[in-house]
Amino acid sequence: MISFQEIIVASEIGCIYGILALGIYLTFRTIDFPDLTCDGSFVTGAVVSAVLIKNGANPFVGILVATVAGGLAGFCTGLLNVKLKIDALLSGIIIAFMLYSVNLRILGKSPNISLVGEQTVFSFGNSLIISVFFVGILLLILTYIMNSDFGLGLRSIGQNRKFAAANGINVNAMIFLGLILSNALIGMCGAVFTQYQGFCDVSQGVGCLVIGLASVIIGEKLLDKIKFFNQLKCSIGLRNLIRIFSIFACCVIGSICYRIFISLAINSDMLGLKTQDMNFITGLLIIFVMGRRKKC
Repeated sequence: MISFQEIIVASEIGCIYGILALGIYLTFRTIDFPDLTCDGSFVTGAVVSAVLIKNGANPFVGILVATVAGGLAGFCTGLLNVKLKIDALLSGIIIAFMLYSVNLRILGKSPNISLVGEQTVFSFGNSLIISVFFVGILLLILTYIMNSDFGLGLRSIGQNRKFAAANGINVNAMIFLGLILSNALIGMCGAVFTQYQGFCDVSQGVGCLVIGLASVIIGEKLLDKIKFFNQLKCSIGLRNLIRIFSIFACCVIGSICYRIFISLAINSDMLGLKTQDMNFITGLLIIFVMGRRKKC
């Protein structure tokens, strides 16, 4: 049976990976771009942050630079897709593939780095409180961005690109900016998670896409159940603001639920599952949620 401490740990990790879910949501749902760069940009953010901290940099500076590095990865994917006309899926795969070598170069001689004994953002207090505070600030910033004219333009290209272009929106520029923003968040997630776990490994980004998608799908399922903002008696602007915040918040909650589900499955003596079964459990969870969604 899962203990209370294990639930707390799962909640901490889920909260951090909620940043990844937000990034995945921006590409797959907001701009309707199947971006596979995330497995590479996650590790890029992680290694940049770890190397900077190892060399005496402030951990917050490490997160900031990692965010920029992730954004650059997204820019490169946009460059391949928009300028070179390479397929969206293939663009992300190529950049993620190339980033493996880039990440090894950043790390230097070793494929991993330990941050044991180094100061991180989690050295300043309780990990759960810091994670919740960090993600809360991000939710407010993203809600503000997506409620602006820029956010409206970003959402419009995901709904109908031809209609958006006909209304004067630069679709290519919006794809660039959407990919940059998404991968910046994913790079930030990699940096924060590396500081949380105390080490960085070049292969730790494997499966990030599936984890992010699972969190988004679970979050959307929750959102279907709690669409309270449609009944709110307030202005359309405020109602729209609450709706946007609810969508992003559900992505983070979905990430936390995902981690708790995984922890429950692995720690269940009756099921007899182990850590190496996590990918299988994740796949079953996605199939179950998506199958249930079709019936609704």
